Amino acid sequence: MARYAALIDGTTGAYGVIVPDMPGCTAMGKTIEEALFNAAAAMRDWAEEMEAMGETVPAPRRFEDIRLVDDIRQALAEGAQLASIALIRATGRPAKANLSIDAGILAAIDEEAKRQGLTRSAFIELIAKRHISEAA
Repeated sequence: MARYAALIDGTTGAYGVIVPDMPGCTAMGKTIEEALFNAAAAMRDWAEEMEAMGETVPAPRRFEDIRLVDDIRQALAEGAQLASIALIRATGRPAKANLSIDAGILAAIDEEAKRQGLTRSAFIELIAKRHISEAA
């Protein structure tokens, strides 16, 4: 799983994210967390579109190299932040997994999934995507 540098900028209620190694790949959100989650989806869509056009998805550059790019260096000096976002590729193919989870945690998962109108599997997939997308 490749992780890409993403530049986050904005103010409370309006954050934007650009992915320098994926030209034109941007996302927004009301919170930084929402902007990062939306950026992960935008990255997946961007990569799929590039491949559909016969293009190759570029490998991510090292953070140290990204920081040296003039536009990025300037944005960071003005208060922007860099984050690391995983490119998670959906295969459209479900896979079974046998997990052992504390019974109390499983009950809480089921309750929250039901509250959100999701199956247990869909809820676990959603929280995994969010956690992986936000991990540094």
